[in-house]
Amino acid sequence: MAEGHDGSAPVRAGDRIRAAARELFYSRGFRGVGVDEIVARAGATKPSLYRGFASKDALVVACLEDYEAGLRGRLDEALVAHPDDPQGGLVTFLDGIARRSARPGFRGCGLTNAVVEYPEADHPVRAAARDGKRALHARLAEVAGTLGARDPERLADALLLLVEGAFACGQIFGAEGPNRSLAGAAEVLIAASRA
Repeated sequence: MAEGHDGSAPVRAGDRIRAAARELFYSRGFRGVGVDEIVARAGATKPSLYRGFASKDALVVACLEDYEAGLRGRLDEALVAHPDDPQGGLVTFLDGIARRSARPGFRGCGLTNAVVEYPEADHPVRAAARDGKRALHARLAEVAGTLGARDPERLADALLLLVEGAFACGQIFGAEGPNRSLAGAAEVLIAASRA
């Protein structure tokens, strides 16, 4: 086990492998990175990788779970920061997506990238990415219900479309493109969902 960056408790090989894989997969693509490179970056061995993950695909699925947890975690943090204003929390979350996705080096949503790289409908990686997006949609629908939307599922559909659009537009246009309108567009959709 390697010591943590701050001199804290050691970091397990499996955790280092997962962290290295997340970074490499995100920057270079899931299929563009091999296990040799992952273990080298992690300072681990192949047997360590395969003790924690049955295959490279299983490691990819674990990384997708991390991406999804991070995305929903940012939503929950924004909602907690606005305890009496779920719309304010939701708009804060969406504004964060707009800003992050327009930064240099942003390479899209890891879940969406996985769907593009794994087009086979029954592939476990594609299924994990789809499950992650469904979980985000379900959370958005829960929040939409607290906003008084007539049809929370439909509002969640529209909000997820805005999010996916921001992931793409941020890369294409940068900070001065359509992403600057994401929060305002969400507010219009929320207002319309209550009418």
